[in-house]
Amino acid sequence: MGVQNMAKISLDNLISKVDDMPVLPERINRIISLAEDPYSTVEELEKEILTDQSLTSKILKLANSTYYGYARRIDTVSEAAVLLGAQAIKSLALASAVSEYLVKELPGGYGLEKYELWNQSQSCAIIARFIAKKLKYPKAEQAYVAGLLRDIGKTILNYYVAKEYQTIINKVDENGKTFVEAEEEILGFNHGEVGAKIAEKWNFPLSLVESIRYHHSPELSKEDPKLVSIVHIADSITMMLGVGIGNDGLSYKFSDFVLETLNIKGEVIESIICESVDYLNDNDSFNII
Repeated sequence: MGVQNMAKISLDNLISKVDDMPVLPERINRIISLAEDPYSTVEELEKEILTDQSLTSKILKLANSTYYGYARRIDTVSEAAVLLGAQAIKSLALASAVSEYLVKELPGGYGLEKYELWNQSQSCAIIARFIAKKLKYPKAEQAYVAGLLRDIGKTILNYYVAKEYQTIINKVDENGKTFVEAEEEILGFNHGEVGAKIAEKWNFPLSLVESIRYHHSPELSKEDPKLVSIVHIADSITMMLGVGIGNDGLSYKFSDFVLETLNIKGEVIESIICESVDYLNDNDSFNII
C-alpha cells in the first residue's frame, strides 16, 4: 500500500480491510452493561465478574491497593464493587480487555517496543483521572478510559500503512510538523480518527468517541470539551515525562484552548505536571493489569 494508493483509500475503506479490529469480549460487554444499569445489583455484577478469574484478581488487587487505603482487607468481589464503585469496575474491565492490543510491539511506523504503548496508555489514563479529580470534573473514570484508549488507533495504522510512516517521520523531522499534521497530510486522516472508529464499533458514548478522535485537537470537540481537554493535557504530560516515547516523540503542540475550557492558568498546568510525577510513582494501580 504505497503513498500514491493511500490518497484513494478512505478511513472507512481502511477500517473495512482490517480483519483484526479489536473486539470486546461478550463477558466484558455484560459487565459494562451491569455497571451502567442503575437497577442492577451488586450480586449480579459479582456473578458476572467471577466468570473471569483474571479480572476478579485485578479487582481485588485494586481494592486492596494503597490508592484506596481501606483499613481492612477486601476478600470478596461484592465488597470490592461497593468500595470501588460501578464506574471503576467498568474502567478496570475495559483496561483488562484492551491490554492485549496495547501491549503489542509497534515496530513499523511508531517505533514502540512491546509494552511501551501500554505503559504510555496507562500513564495517560492515570494522569487523566488525577486531573479530573483535581479539577472536580464529575466523570473521573470516564477520563481514565478516554486516556487509556486515546492512541488505540495506532495499533491499526502501524501495520497497515507502515510504508507511509517513513515519509511522515521525514515531514516531522524536516518540516517541523506535528506527527498528527504529518499523518493527515500523507494519509488524509490520523490515528485519533482510527481510534474513534474502534470506539464507535464498541458502542461507546459520543463523549468518549470524541475524546479519542480529538485528543490532539480539543478545540474541535462539541459533546464534552472538558473531557477532551483533560485527555489532551494528560497525553501531553505523558509525552513530557518520556513514557513510552516512539517515533512521534515530543512532536506535539500544546493547545491553548484547554486552558480556557478548563478555566486554568499555565502555572496550574506546571503544578499538575509536578504532581503527576509523584502520583505515578506512588500509584501502585499502575501495575495492576
